[in-house]
Amino acid sequence: MLDTLLELAQGRPLRVARLGPVGAAETVLLLHGYPDNLQVFSAVAPLLAVGRQVIAFDWPGLGDSAEWPGGATPVVLAKRLLALLDHWGLAAVHLVGQDMGGQPALVFAAAYPARVRSLVVMNCLAGGDEATSWEITWLRRFGLNRLLLRHLPWLVFERATWTFLPKGRASLPAPLRRELWRTFRRQSVREVVVRMCAGYEAQLPRLPARYRQVQCPTLILWGESDKHFPPLQAHFLARQIPHAQLEILPAAPHWMVLSHPAEVAAQLNRFYDSLPASTAAAR
Repeated sequence: MLDTLLELAQGRPLRVARLGPVGAAETVLLLHGYPDNLQVFSAVAPLLAVGRQVIAFDWPGLGDSAEWPGGATPVVLAKRLLALLDHWGLAAVHLVGQDMGGQPALVFAAAYPARVRSLVVMNCLAGGDEATSWEITWLRRFGLNRLLLRHLPWLVFERATWTFLPKGRASLPAPLRRELWRTFRRQSVREVVVRMCAGYEAQLPRLPARYRQVQCPTLILWGESDKHFPPLQAHFLARQIPHAQLEILPAAPHWMVLSHPAEVAAQLNRFYDSLPASTAAAR
């Protein structure tokens, strides 16, 4: 797993993992979803950290990071991301968002174009009217996620590990499984997730207008076998960002950063190598 440290940001502890050469010209920033934390990138991050700095962090209130005051919508999380870039002295970064990290990454790229070298979005709920699994449909329609997150967290976690990985590979490595469950089992973490789900759902109808404002080089990278957010979500996103590259990774599930790290890293590294030198400039 990734080595981490706790640092103070906005006067509160934030868990961070840093890989790659210190002072590298380019920085890749990895944004996770739930029920995971920054360790979901433990397999893919080292493969991206060749000649680049790679930073993964636990969102405030998730993992081992302390909660920040305020809401939990994609717009609020984008503002928190801006505060972190300022805190780290990063002028601009390559953003990678998966699951619930995808929407804040998109909002950030639209709202703060000067701070983004490129954008990669993977496996998220991009369009509210596009196809999802029956589970996501029911959770969104009846608000069941709030009850499940508060009262049946083990069921949520078990179902995620079962459906986020390829059929026949439904078990996480034991140390990673313990690590993800260690943070997700906390009531305070799950309360933040409850607020995130509500905030994302409220803003989802208005997010496509923001997607259409994204101007930076963009890669939409999707798992062909994502059980919850099928490639129709990726195609919807590609229609909102016509200049984006769209790549569907064969047989890859939702947690493709864990099941297919080499393939994901190869796609990202190829994308970064194709960028103009001015886009991949120093931080």
